[in-house]
Amino acid sequence: MDKIERLKWLTDEVNKHNKNYYVYDNPTISDAEYDALYYELVDLENELGYSLPDSPTQRVGDDVLAGFKKKKHEIPLYSLNKVKDFADLGKWIADMQKATGKPEQFSLEYKYDGLKVVIEYNNGVYVSATTRGNGTVGEDVTVQVKTIKSVPLTIPYKSRIIVQGECMMTNKSFVEYNKTAEIPLKNPRNGVAGAVRNLDPKETEKRKLDFFCYDILLIENKKLNTQQEMHNFIIEQGFKTGDFFKIVNNLAEAQTEIERIDKIKDKLDVMIDGMVIKLNNCAERDDIGYTNKFPKWAMAFKFKAVELSTTLLDVVWQVGRTGKITPIAILEPIELSGATVSRATLNNAQDIERKQVYINSRVFVRRSNEVIPEVMGIAEHAPNEKQIVPPTNCPSCNSVLAQIGANLFCVNHKGCYEQIIDRLTHFVSRDAFNIDGLRDKTLKLFYEKFKIAYPYELFTLKKEMLEGLEGFKEKKINNILESLEKGKQIDWQNFIFALGILNIGKKTAYVLSQKYRTLDELKAADFVSLIAIDDVGEIVANSIIEYFADEENLINIQKLFDLGVKINAPAAVQANANFAGKTIVLTGSLQNFTRPDLTKLLLSLGANVTTSVSKNTNLVIAGADAGSKLDKARALNIEVIDENKLLELLNEN
Repeated sequence: MDKIERLKWLTDEVNKHNKNYYVYDNPTISDAEYDALYYELVDLENELGYSLPDSPTQRVGDDVLAGFKKKKHEIPLYSLNKVKDFADLGKWIADMQKATGKPEQFSLEYKYDGLKVVIEYNNGVYVSATTRGNGTVGEDVTVQVKTIKSVPLTIPYKSRIIVQGECMMTNKSFVEYNKTAEIPLKNPRNGVAGAVRNLDPKETEKRKLDFFCYDILLIENKKLNTQQEMHNFIIEQGFKTGDFFKIVNNLAEAQTEIERIDKIKDKLDVMIDGMVIKLNNCAERDDIGYTNKFPKWAMAFKFKAVELSTTLLDVVWQVGRTGKITPIAILEPIELSGATVSRATLNNAQDIERKQVYINSRVFVRRSNEVIPEVMGIAEHAPNEKQIVPPTNCPSCNSVLAQIGANLFCVNHKGCYEQIIDRLTHFVSRDAFNIDGLRDKTLKLFYEKFKIAYPYELFTLKKEMLEGLEGFKEKKINNILESLEKGKQIDWQNFIFALGILNIGKKTAYVLSQKYRTLDELKAADFVSLIAIDDVGEIVANSIIEYFADEENLINIQKLFDLGVKINAPAAVQANANFAGKTIVLTGSLQNFTRPDLTKLLLSLGANVTTSVSKNTNLVIAGADAGSKLDKARALNIEVIDENKLLELLNEN
């Protein structure tokens, strides 16, 4: 398998298991497996300087479940970057100290393995609770979380505050619950997910959950200078924080504590899968900033993977969105770090041959992060073992498979059931047409009943068609039809993403929407103009050109318009001579803008906003408590303005 094919396979595999874990609360592979795949993907992307638009490294989180009221997070929630060993952790610590220009202190805490929730208080009173969801939109679980006894309904602090923490089911509560449960829980992690994300608050209460608070996302009328101050303040408000919090000064101190916790983690009353280390100084975090997915000033150290052996019972071959065929091992179930593992990836036919595994043989299974398992190799041969034979036909549509690199592919893209469902799912997703009520199960039903295979056909659904379907009552039917009608009005960047052009993700769709203001402009774009755009390389450029060269794609787009789809005109760029064409960096705390809002405004005025100061920076906008970015700007003689000057320049236009 060449490296590009390996990267594509890794992306599909990690995305599939992310969905099983985060959306369905039903992981099918172990964490060691997941970590191995995820880190290989990260390393390969770094080596190639290229990632697919749907790469799990570019996203935060995943989709919220239907059935709960959606709620947009006021403060976006980020994931944590991860390191695999102490050498990588030491490099990160050194990078932090280099960025700030002085020795630093770091906070060290448990990495809880539960369900992340943010809770808002106002005037000292509990207001709401929201799950992480996809980091931008979560599920409103206010009533459910209110049943958790360790969540205070009132706190001493009277101004508005939003805290973040982890809902957990302790091992003690897990054991007690299973003594009388009709259907015993598999492990505490699944127990807490099923409780908080349960439409019946009484079920949440039955499981006797806890909430461990570790972060403050927003606090009005008060400034907390360090993570330690934040930790102490959280305790003063009556929240649980767990039994471990420590300030460390260097790698040696961090390593000592992490190794100690690793040895005793199985004896703790809560499940943890690593440790979280953060820059203690909150003011300096703002200057260090964020990637699209992670805060640069925080890191997760994940504990070592677990590996055991079990019997390989069978192999099934699954079809992915791109037509790639992936072998999945069916295993004699084993318990690894609190999770039951019965399925594991085998990557591809060449991987099976390399590992010399057979049906009925005993194999090593590795897992990490309590999520994804992988068959690592043969542990013991069996007298009745059978060779694993790759399929010659697609398990979904029976088309003859093609060998491309190390992988088998179904090339029947227009008639393969699994591929069709995946494409429809992409089309209705939040960042595309955002059609509520249409998820995998419903889309499969529409395909089976009405042969809806192309996205535009969703807009042909009528009330009388849905009335005959089991479980489709008037309210549900009306909601779907209203959502479809509402979805016909779509923003330009969402429309680009919804087309499903190979290698085009949300970020690239936005970049293209800014460069090409209409569909006709994008269709006419040539290779030279495309690769001149930041974030568009040769592979992406060719994908765009090939997509619009396909006559059927153009016909299907026109059918969308014929059915009433209208693209909202992108906001016009109002060139402002003070900002147009300039590369601008923001630093410090601003009074009149949030950073995302100011960034959006500057982009609309023709500026290019970046996160780091360099010789190419034209202007730095500095708010209160600006740090190393301001120092660097001054050293490079770059123009610096404060917020008052910013408002003056904005008002000139």
